[in-house]
Amino acid sequence: MAGLLVGNAPCSWGTLEFEGQKGEQIPFDRMLNELVETGYTGTELGDWGYMPTDPPALRRELQTRRLTMLGAFVPVRLKDRAAHEEGAERAVKTAKLLAAVAGDPRPFLVLADENGSVPMRTAKAGRITNEEGLTHGEWKIFAEGAEQVARRVQGETGLATVFHHHCAGYVETPTEIATLLEETDPALVGLVFDTGHYAYGAGNFDVLAGLKRFQERTWYVHLKDCDPQVAERARKEGWDYFTALRHGLFCELGKGGVDFRGVLRFLGEKRYGGYVLVEQDVLPGMGTPKESADRNRAYLRSIETNLN
Repeated sequence: MAGLLVGNAPCSWGTLEFEGQKGEQIPFDRMLNELVETGYTGTELGDWGYMPTDPPALRRELQTRRLTMLGAFVPVRLKDRAAHEEGAERAVKTAKLLAAVAGDPRPFLVLADENGSVPMRTAKAGRITNEEGLTHGEWKIFAEGAEQVARRVQGETGLATVFHHHCAGYVETPTEIATLLEETDPALVGLVFDTGHYAYGAGNFDVLAGLKRFQERTWYVHLKDCDPQVAERARKEGWDYFTALRHGLFCELGKGGVDFRGVLRFLGEKRYGGYVLVEQDVLPGMGTPKESADRNRAYLRSIETNLN
C-alpha cells in the first residue's frame, strides 16, 4: 500500500447536506488549511456554495494548497420521476465546476438519494427490512433517474458518476445496493463503497465481504468507521439516524468495528489506484475535527507501514 492516496472531506468538519442540520459551519478556507496540515492531499467539494463556485477562484484555493478535487455529493429524490430533470440539472452544474478544476485522478460526481427526507427511512436507519424497501416499479423509476443523471454528467462534462449508498435513504442495505447495481448500466453508474454506511446499513460489520461482493462496480472508496456499541444501542432504543449521529455513530478510524487493515490489504491486492476518502460524519459543532483528522491519518499510516 505504498503511496496510498488519501483525502478528507468537509463533512468531517461538520458540513453536512441535510436541511435542518446545518448549524454554524467552519469556514472553507480554515477547513482546507486544517485538512492539509493533517496530511491529506485531496478533498471533496461539500455543499454547493460552501467553497467558491467560480472555477478560477476554486482552482486557486486548490492549487495554493496542492490539493486534488475528488468529487461532489449531489442528492436527488430518485424515487420521484418528477424530480429527475431538476436533479440532473444540479448534477451537471456541479460536475461542470468539478471538471473545470479537475486534476489527476479525475473527480467523480457522487450521486445519492435525498437521504434524510423520508421519515420512515430516517427513523429506521440501521434496521431496515426487505419489506420496507422500494417496490419493483419504484426501483425502475429510481434506476432510470440515476442513469439520467449519469448520462447527462458524462455527456456534458466527461466525468463519471458513482452512487453513494447511504443510511436514511432508499439504498442502504446490501440487498438494496445489489438491486441498484443490477438495475443500472455498469458503463454509466459505478459505486462509491462507504465502509461506515455499509456496516450500519448491513446490520453487521462484515465490511470486507461487502467490498468483495461489489468490487466490480466500486470505482471510489470512502473510509468511515462505525461504533458497534452506539449502533447496537441505536437499534435497541429505536433512535433515528440523526440521534445516532449525535451519539457518535461514526467514530474516529480504528475506534469502531470496521476492519480497515483487511480493507486496505484487499485494495492493495486489487491494485486499486484511486483515492480513499476519510469521512467522519459529525453534526455542526461536534467533536474536534482537526484533531480527529490528524488521528485518522496517523491510524491509516500505521496500517500502511505494517502492510508494506
